[in-house]
Amino acid sequence: MTIYALSTGPGVSGVAVIRISGKETSKVIRLLTKKEPPKPRVATLRKINKINTSELIDEGLILWFPGPESYTGEDMAEIQVHGSKAVIDAVHFSLSTIENCRLAEPGEFTKLAFQNGKINLLKAESVADLISSETEIQRQQAIKIMNGKSADEFNFLRDKLLKILSHIEAKIDFPDEDLPNNILDEIKNSSDEVIIKIKKILNDQKVGERIREGFKIAILGPTNAGKSSLMNHLSNRDVAIVSEIAGTTRDVIETHLNIDGYPVIISDTAGIRDSKDEIEKKGIKLSLNRAEEADLRLIVIEAKNPDFTDVLKDLLNENAILVINKSDLLEKDIDPEIKKTNHVLISIKENKNIEKLILKIKDNLKNKFITSDDILITRERHRQHLQLCLDHLNNFNQKKEIEDFDKAAEDLRLATRHLGMIVGKVDVEEILGSIFNDFCIGK
Repeated sequence: MTIYALSTGPGVSGVAVIRISGKETSKVIRLLTKKEPPKPRVATLRKINKINTSELIDEGLILWFPGPESYTGEDMAEIQVHGSKAVIDAVHFSLSTIENCRLAEPGEFTKLAFQNGKINLLKAESVADLISSETEIQRQQAIKIMNGKSADEFNFLRDKLLKILSHIEAKIDFPDEDLPNNILDEIKNSSDEVIIKIKKILNDQKVGERIREGFKIAILGPTNAGKSSLMNHLSNRDVAIVSEIAGTTRDVIETHLNIDGYPVIISDTAGIRDSKDEIEKKGIKLSLNRAEEADLRLIVIEAKNPDFTDVLKDLLNENAILVINKSDLLEKDIDPEIKKTNHVLISIKENKNIEKLILKIKDNLKNKFITSDDILITRERHRQHLQLCLDHLNNFNQKKEIEDFDKAAEDLRLATRHLGMIVGKVDVEEILGSIFNDFCIGK
């Protein structure tokens, strides 16, 4: 089957790139251009025609990549045409009339590259991350993973486990033979080394996931404290409805921001109060759930009437900033107890101390986003497999100590399998769909 898709963004553009991959790609080029494919990897100007009528669609560049020296590992071509909807639709329609030629599924080109051994699974994921990166720090992280350091590290640890497994299986196959002491010492040292390394990787404060997904900030507080106004102010646009009517915000409203290159997701939540309204109660429950998930909480209260409930006090910890709004209405000094907290006294109405609040947020971001070359985990999938690998290694050590080598070997195989699933060294068909469905069509 030959696949095709628009690989550039939809909409009007100067140039559009349509990608084709499959064993009949050369036939597709001949049908569209009435000529043989051009020289490999040489951009060649060709007339592109409708297949059934030979009517000219456009004049554009053809790039021909014979397999296996292509992105997908198959015969592949890219057609560069003018980026109007009419031209793209005409080319797509002509391609759809060719037998055994269909529109590609999301991520199918990269999936083919993985299946044909052109890239490993980590690199495939980093391609998706690079395409969707919105900030500089996200781009840098995606490039680091693409360069292969993470894959090299996981493959190195996996090779160590495979070597241990070969020694254990030798003991199982030849039970009457005692393993030399130096081999037993090597097994212990190697398994301990892998365990220590995995623990260090897991103890990363989830920085990689924060960079990829965004740093989560939840704005919480009682009704009418100015939460929605603060969100709109930070976003420089009207994201949330602002009203003097209490309980206007009933659902969680999110917006994505770029703060000094750091990706941030800010959530405006329903005002926390006692309510008999079922919908508002559900909104308050969502607010508290979002507070639990947040990396930073902005607890917003009024300066004149600080409605500081026990629920809000419980949320005020080292990952929270107390934002005291409406300071323009303040007639006396704030409560001394409140002064002791990590707080900022602001007035959104008069744009007072907003920069001070943003500076506090930035300081929190910088502390959470301490990056290094040791960031290896960027997705929850990686973390789960590493944790399962660690669990099986601990089980392996326990069974090895009592010389239950048969069961110990099985734990070691499972540990090795989980490391392999990170980079795609084993049968991972069950996870491929979820990974590549996150891609855009044409990649």
